[in-house]
This record gives sequence, C-alpha cells and structure tokens, in this order.
Amino acid sequence: MVKDCARILVVGGGYVGMYTALRLQRRLKSELRRGEAEITVVTPDPYMTYQPFLPEAAAGSISPRHVVVPLRRVLDRCHVVVGEVTSIDHAVRTAAVTTLATAEEGKPAELLGYDELVLAPGSVSRTLPVPGLAEYGIGFKTVEEAIGLRNHVIEQMDIASSTRDPAIRDAALTFVFVGGGYAGVEALAELEDMARYAARYYHNVRPEDMKWILVEASDRILPEVGAEMGRYTVTQLRRRNIQVLLETRLESCADRVAVLSDGQRFPTRTVVWTAGVKPSPLLAATDLPLTARGRLKCTAQLTVDGTEHAWAAGDAAAVPDVTAAEPGTETAPNAQHAVRQARTLGDNIVHALRGEPLETYAHKYVGSVASLGYHEGVAQVYGRRLKGYPAWFMHRVYHLSRVPTFNRKARVLAEWTLAGLFKREIVSLGSLEHPRAEFELAAGGKPPHNPSDDPKGSS
Repeated sequence: MVKDCARILVVGGGYVGMYTALRLQRRLKSELRRGEAEITVVTPDPYMTYQPFLPEAAAGSISPRHVVVPLRRVLDRCHVVVGEVTSIDHAVRTAAVTTLATAEEGKPAELLGYDELVLAPGSVSRTLPVPGLAEYGIGFKTVEEAIGLRNHVIEQMDIASSTRDPAIRDAALTFVFVGGGYAGVEALAELEDMARYAARYYHNVRPEDMKWILVEASDRILPEVGAEMGRYTVTQLRRRNIQVLLETRLESCADRVAVLSDGQRFPTRTVVWTAGVKPSPLLAATDLPLTARGRLKCTAQLTVDGTEHAWAAGDAAAVPDVTAAEPGTETAPNAQHAVRQARTLGDNIVHALRGEPLETYAHKYVGSVASLGYHEGVAQVYGRRLKGYPAWFMHRVYHLSRVPTFNRKARVLAEWTLAGLFKREIVSLGSLEHPRAEFELAAGGKPPHNPSDDPKGSS
C-alpha cells in the first residue's frame, strides 16, 4: 500500500460513482480500517437512481423509493457528501465543493483535497433553443421528473373530465414526446398504457379521446435494438393509435402549442423532452483534456489520457472500445458499460495504489432490451431478436438482475407480483410538489397566482 493515507475522491453518485466506491470499499477493506485510505463521494443526491425503471415508476408499476438506492446505506465505509463539485484544479489536486451548509452560511465553495480523482458526474439533458421549451417542457431523467410526469398526466385527465371547453379538453388530452430513444419510447409506452387503463374510471374520457405523439428527428426509433426491431416498434405503437412522426422536429412549443417541422400544430399542455443527453457542465470547469464532444479523453485502462491520478468512466468519459473492429470506436454511454467500467475502474485504482499493472477494460456489447408497456417489448441479445411477451419478460429479468442490492431486488419483485394480482393505482399526488402551499394559504398567505403554484396540481 502507501505510507500516508490515500485520499480518493469520487465525483458523482450514479452508476459509475456508486459502483466504483462500492468496489473500492470492498477491495480496500483492511486499508480503510487501518486509516491508510479514505473514500469521499460527492453527489447532488444521497441516492443512486436506477434509470431503466423510471418508465415503470412513472406508470405506477414500481414505487419511486424502490427505484433509488440510498448511498449512505450501501457505502457505509465511505464519506458521502451531499453537494456539488463546481470546479476541479487537478494540477494542485483540489476540488471546489458547495453543500447545503455552505449555502446556508453564505460561504464560498470549500476546497477539498485528494490524491486520486474519479470523475463520474454523468450527463444532463441535451436541450435545443426551441421557443417555449424552458417554460413548458418536462424532462425524464430523474425519479422526481418521472413521478411529476405521472401526476401531470392524471391531472390532465382530470381537467379534461371536468371542462366543457373543447379546446381545453383537446389540449389536456394531447401528449407530445420528443425523442425516439429508450427514454422517450419506454416513457411514452408505459404512460399510454397507464392512461388507457385509468380512462375506465372516467365517465367522459375514453382512450380514443387521447392523442399520444412521438416526434423523432431521424428516420427510425430505438437504434440500439436494430432496424428491424425499430420498425416493429413503430408498427406496435401505431396499432395503439400512437402517432409516430419520423424525420420530424419540434420547432416550437410556445403558448402551449407544439409546432412541428412538417407544419403540424398540436395544442397541448404536455411536452416531454427526451432528445438525448450531453456531458455534465462540470467537465468544462476542469483542467483535464476533453474531446470535441465535451467528454473526458480516456485510455482503455480508464485513466484520463496523459494525466496521472485521474480516472473516469460512464457518460462523462470517452473510453476506447478495444473489442470493436474499427479503430477509434468508443464505448456507448449506457448502463451496460457503466456498471462494468466501474468494476474495472475500482480494481485499477487499487492496482495503482499497490504498484500493480492495470487492467484493460474490454466488454463486447451483448444487446439491448426495451419495454413497450405491459407484456410488450423488443430485444436484440447476442444477435437474436425477440418481440412481444418474451422480450418484455427478458427486459424484466435482466433489469431485476442488475438493480443494486438484494433489498431492492426483493422489493421490486414483490411489487411486480402484487401488480399482477391487483389493479393499478391511478392516484395523482401532485400536491406533494408544493407541500406548504395549502398551509400558507390557510395561514393568511397569498392565494396561488398561477397554475404552477396550485397546491393541488403539478402542471
């Protein structure tokens, strides 16, 4: 090992951050006990979100708390700091960290020193300068957004059920999703399935009254599962009266009207933006080398290229794919690689501390699975294509095996079992997003002045 205490700083608590810290605390158990190493994890949220389960959480198939993994429980030998790293000066090995305490105290960011740096801040939604998007768009990257979207969809059905104005009703029952990747397709399919089921409890809202629209700029959706499965997905969605508009872009959603590049206009109160991601802005605030796309230049050993004591993986890292036939190919920024890269990354940090040779990350992409709602899915695994119920079942089995901790596996499996025995829960809890508004109004505060401040609503 090393003579002095090795300070390891992990930036980010997502897939790579959590799994790397978990690997390190297992491999360095004796060193941590003797005080020869310490691991600090800085993350904006005290939990890791298992994002493949977000669509099912939005549809009510899984409880939101079972989609997240509490970091303090899993990383019991690490120091978890809930805050954000705003900049990194690797030349002197310091990171500027802001926490809730620094904001309360009115102090500037604190400088945190380290010996080994693991950069895994993940990614953020990639947005475009579309008029009205910032005001009316809804993201789908966090568990809060997923549950907020569920509340919002049910609330729109309530609005449509209680109005006699055909324009308001039409806008409330029109749902536009932008982006034909995993997030967009799975979120749309699950929520449409949920809303179709919920319509049976409304006396004047039928499934055919709702418009579900998927907007994709390219000529196909779900490119990860192949062209054939992508075409099959389009066919299945259209059979459910979902409009799939390929080679189409969202030009504007100002004034709650979605204007598309093909000239169509849809008055709507729901625009869900899932059109890709981009690296975390933190990377631009470091002195580490970046690619043209803003990701960290990395080696196959997951070190930052040309830099000592700096490591990276996941969405923020451009890692060479040594299994690819074409030179210069990078690993895809997805969970399949992130989890495996974290394992190699943790091992390589231990090797570096002990003066041992580093391992090369190599993983051949095995395929992809996607859910299209209850008992429907598509998959391409090891070159074999599956669709319908077998693909849906494989989707559940695969992700159940990958969700962290036995605790979460058991809870998710129990919820799936109960969901098969009982009816769906279709309650909207939009007031959770403004919990103090009701009390403020009762205590003599000002009444809500716009819909976003409505204590009973989410939209």
